[in-house]
Amino acid sequence: MSGSLGGKSLALTHGAKMKARKQGGFVRVRRSDLEKLTTEVMQLREFLPRVLNGDLIEMLHKARAAQTMKEHLAQEQKQLRQECLHLQSRLDAVQTECQKEREEKLLLREQLWQSGAELQQQADFCSGLGSATCSLLWSCSSSEDTVTRWLADGKLQSFLAVAAQTLESFVRSLDEEAKTQTEDHNSQEHQFVLALAGTITNIAAVTRGRDFLSSSVLLDTLMKLLELMKPGVFPKLKVLMLMALYNVSISVKGLKCISENPGLLPLIWTLLDDGDWEVCLHSLRLLQSVLLEEEVLLLLGSALLDPDLHARVSRLTSSVQPSLRLAAQQTMEDLQALQQGRGCKQSGL
Repeated sequence: MSGSLGGKSLALTHGAKMKARKQGGFVRVRRSDLEKLTTEVMQLREFLPRVLNGDLIEMLHKARAAQTMKEHLAQEQKQLRQECLHLQSRLDAVQTECQKEREEKLLLREQLWQSGAELQQQADFCSGLGSATCSLLWSCSSSEDTVTRWLADGKLQSFLAVAAQTLESFVRSLDEEAKTQTEDHNSQEHQFVLALAGTITNIAAVTRGRDFLSSSVLLDTLMKLLELMKPGVFPKLKVLMLMALYNVSISVKGLKCISENPGLLPLIWTLLDDGDWEVCLHSLRLLQSVLLEEEVLLLLGSALLDPDLHARVSRLTSSVQPSLRLAAQQTMEDLQALQQGRGCKQSGL
């Protein structure tokens, strides 16, 4: 039925087109033909959904959507391909630059190694030269005439400034875990530092030298460095610095200058427990020097009567080292005499 209707419709349309051509765009249709055409359209509307079912329509929609998606994906793929080419170009450039930097780094590392080796050679040479030079100074400074000439030249102050800076730098660089047993005291650096401290000690042994040191800040520096050094670490250097302080304390001016430092007695207390008998011995000698001056005793007051100080000195009276034991016994006698003298004064009052 639908086939016959389709044939009539095509014939009608063809006839209408022929008439339209003849009449200049107008179509003349008989009423019966129009009614038949209307009936045919209505029948097509009624039967078309039966011919084209829902699955076919759905497939058409999916096909259109798939075609749209395909075009979209093709466009994205094209864009991604362009971005990939751009990134590949950048990657090649970066890899080339990275390779160049790697080669430069290797070259710089080699130059750095060479510079480090040369610097170490120079440092070793300077340490050797400094050690040898300061050893000569240490030997020369044992002569009083030499120290007197140094003082007359007026260049001793600059030497002491360099010596103080060198000693402080060395002490601050000491490993906190380093012990006397593991230290290499024969190294050029240690010999250099010992020679500096020994030279200062010899200068302080001369009358004019200790007077000169009494007016400098070197004494405070030595006490500060002794405070920084851990117990048992580099006792030879501690002994030389304590000997320098003791030599200065022989003069009243020097002793007063040392005693005005509030850290003197706490430092002596700490060094009495150092563990090295020579450090303890020279700490006792410095304490004895303090106990012999009445003006200093008045300045330090009751700090010298502290029971803790007496206990530390008393422990050293049983030392196996004869010189340390004797110095401790003498110091205990001085402390007891000071205590009895304070007691008598208070009783008299």
